[in-house]
Amino acid sequence: MEMPKDYLQQLANYIKKNLVKGYTIESLKFSLMSQGYSRLSVENAIELANKQLALQIPPIKEKPQITYKIIPEPEKNENKFLFFLRKFLKDY
Repeated sequence: MEMPKDYLQQLANYIKKNLVKGYTIESLKFSLMSQGYSRLSVENAIELANKQLALQIPPIKEKPQITYKIIPEPEKNENKFLFFLRKFLKDY
């Protein structure tokens, strides 16, 4: 038995309203199914709500700018103590 579109729209509106309040999709799905709604109608309403919410998102107007920064390598000035220590350990 197929439900009318208005029925799915009411469920989708309920889902959107409660998503704004901070509920998760999973908690809404569990709540609606425990109230007697079928899994198929709940999933169809969630899909409809997601499509409607996606249409409300404004498009990105500008492209992100990628910048490159060249980091110079540090100079290899060894500490005199380390130089002496390496030489001493090599000879030892």
